[in-house]
Amino acid sequence: MTETPLLSLRIGEVAPLGTRGAPSGIAKTAVAGPLALSETGFAGDMQGDTVRHGGPEKAVHHYPFDHYAAWLRDLGPHPLLATPGAFGENLSTVGLTEDTVAIGDVFRLGTAIMEVSQGRQPCWRLNERFGRADMARAVQTTGRTGWYYRVLEPGTVAPGDGLVRIESHAPEWTLTRIWRTFYVNPLNRKELEGIAALDRLAEGWRNHAVRRLESNKVEDWTRRLSG
Repeated sequence: MTETPLLSLRIGEVAPLGTRGAPSGIAKTAVAGPLALSETGFAGDMQGDTVRHGGPEKAVHHYPFDHYAAWLRDLGPHPLLATPGAFGENLSTVGLTEDTVAIGDVFRLGTAIMEVSQGRQPCWRLNERFGRADMARAVQTTGRTGWYYRVLEPGTVAPGDGLVRIESHAPEWTLTRIWRTFYVNPLNRKELEGIAALDRLAEGWRNHAVRRLESNKVEDWTRRLSG
């Protein structure tokens, strides 16, 4: 089995973010030693909005460092893009992206076992983080969103550990495929029906698909993307 080493293992405390001073844990720092990982995330990792962030279905956030070069091309030099952590990720790697990771993929990391639960729906906190009013929308539009894990077996994770994919339940349902349905071809009924029936996908995302099937309308993203 191929191991994908961690570039960075990161946690963050709640602090005021950007011009709004909104409480947020998006500014995470690298740790030098092992961390306990429970069903609700890494020890010491905090969220400013515990309704929309964190919890069992968003216990760990993974963002590919693979995307940073593309962001530098899009945005130009930016201090946040010099090292991992720009997007509030707990885990940074090279070699895993939304094209190759699917809902229900199970990974071993350290002594913990995690399962991919959903992609990230970017929110306006990324605008505040980057100092750009359109950053959350750019993340959504490009599909460079990152993803979340639920924790199946708690354990301990150290910065030198690597991710090993040990099981795939629905390899055809890559994160890119789901992103394309939600944001590029949002009323494709066949794809929405498949998403609604995807039991390894977080319930909130399945409910989004059901609502679109029932209403034949796309929800308004303005509040999430702009605040």
